[in-house]
Amino acid sequence: MVDAQTITDNERWAGVYKLLDRNSLIHPEFEPQEEIKEFIQSCKILVIGAGGLGCEILKNLALSGFCDIHVIDMDTIDVSNLNRQFLFRRADVGKPKAVTAAAFINKRVQGVTVTPHYCKIQDKDEDFYSEFALVICGLDSIEARRWMNATLVGMRDEDNPDSLKPLIDGGTEGFKGQARVILPGITSCYECSMDMLSKPTGFPLCTIANTPRLPEHCIEWAHILEWPNVHGERKMDTDDPKDIQWLYETALARARQYNIQGVTYSLTQGVVKNIIPAIAATNAIIAASCCNEALKIATTCAKNLNNYMMYSGNDSVYTYTFEHQRKDDCPVCSTSATKLDFKGDKTLEELMDYLKEKPDVQLKKPSFAVGGKPLYMQAPKQLEEAMRPNLQKPLSELFSSGDELTITDSTLPFSLQIIVTFI
Repeated sequence: MVDAQTITDNERWAGVYKLLDRNSLIHPEFEPQEEIKEFIQSCKILVIGAGGLGCEILKNLALSGFCDIHVIDMDTIDVSNLNRQFLFRRADVGKPKAVTAAAFINKRVQGVTVTPHYCKIQDKDEDFYSEFALVICGLDSIEARRWMNATLVGMRDEDNPDSLKPLIDGGTEGFKGQARVILPGITSCYECSMDMLSKPTGFPLCTIANTPRLPEHCIEWAHILEWPNVHGERKMDTDDPKDIQWLYETALARARQYNIQGVTYSLTQGVVKNIIPAIAATNAIIAASCCNEALKIATTCAKNLNNYMMYSGNDSVYTYTFEHQRKDDCPVCSTSATKLDFKGDKTLEELMDYLKEKPDVQLKKPSFAVGGKPLYMQAPKQLEEAMRPNLQKPLSELFSSGDELTITDSTLPFSLQIIVTFI
């Protein structure tokens, strides 16, 4: 049971030595156990996310001998979290996940200090991230992963070895999961694998507005159409239970109007936040893989080989490990601009829509510039209105074939450089 007696320092280290020895990670010359202990104890680790995957990662790190752990999470505990996020109890509902998880581990495992940070990852600067030896992500957000990946890649200085911060990324999707090691500037980065991600599910606007057939249609109607009508320009906060409750009640009323069953609070959360149901066993497997990689990096006992592990438990337990290659034109870890062939008579708006749908780009609200001259800016409002006519102009009127576009997006900490050749 998780609430059993406190785990002592000696019990914890006995398990670590047994694990290292069983996996043949200890080199014959790397004999003194005290040296292993010092390596792990001195390794300051940052865990991003204290949800289903994050709780497992924190527990594994604490029981693997890591003593200085930090965790950052902007979310609070919901009742629906309790079936798999085992560091939380019903009395914790409404409390910050990072703070609660840290307190649980600190009380449970002797010799471990978990420091919580209840905020967004974007609230911290490079000085903060430079404090850590490595970073482990247990996130459910593609945007957050892209931001963290780009930040760590941007921090790397070839003349300063300490600026290299390994990123271990874990992710789960139902019975499937993946764990990978990213060495910024050396291996492929997260952005290099964007084209492997599934395209987010969308619904035709006409169906949502006029002929809903699914509970998801009712939720999207409340989200996309009814929210602006009622709340005006106030942006919805999908992490605010009050906003989600309003969406749920509004979608439920519409569902009853059309005799549609299945609108629930948890489904409402899943649709608007693009959440995929989590399975505790998958979280446990992926967290174990992430922490095993952290142990190897911290003890310098393992050479980076295949850097990407994929797991599938849909029909049976299956894992596959391979080396994901860097993209020569990756906008984050490469210096080369991406090349794109596009019709010159297409409009800037059509180019924008294409880039939003392109699997390896997936922009949300892009702004465009060429040669330092803005073509279209999403903000401020007055500038957006002034430049909006450019969206309907053919690309050939706005720039020449072979010009390099600079594209920025509010969700990303980097800019895309795309050379557009007219066809």
